[in-house]
Amino acid sequence: MTDATPDDRAARAQLAFARLLPKLFRGGQAFVGVEASLSGLGGEQAATRPAGLPHSVADLVAHVNWWNRWMLDIIEMGEAQPYPKQAADTWPEVGADDWGRVRNEFYELLARVDAHAARPDLANPVNHEETIGELLADFALHTAHHFGQIVTVRQALGAWPPPGGGDTW
Repeated sequence: MTDATPDDRAARAQLAFARLLPKLFRGGQAFVGVEASLSGLGGEQAATRPAGLPHSVADLVAHVNWWNRWMLDIIEMGEAQPYPKQAADTWPEVGADDWGRVRNEFYELLARVDAHAARPDLANPVNHEETIGELLADFALHTAHHFGQIVTVRQALGAWPPPGGGDTW
């Protein structure tokens, strides 16, 4: 058996990253998938902030949407964008009537990211010093972080596990 060339190793690494990213965006292996995490929630429940917790499910998804849209716009336009002036700018106000729109926007943004996972130019800088691959990894990790919070909010609301089940064995 011969050793792989650097180009072969780079191609394999690129393929592995392209296969891993969609799993990180959606969960379902290492953590409960995003679809399951959001299933079965009506607007009132999604907009409820449990006592002692700072955010509702709708707040968290709207925040994830803000950043996912920002990162995708950078990747798709191919140019850097300014960072928000303050963190509060990335937390839009949402209520029960906004839940359907916020949830649908999350899925639309998730569909947009799929086309970027297997790009051959993931190592190219696009936002200041960040590469396309780094932005996609940030997208996945930020989404997973806040979806962990969504599980906690749902547990506090007595709305966990979702109708399809969760990691509750």
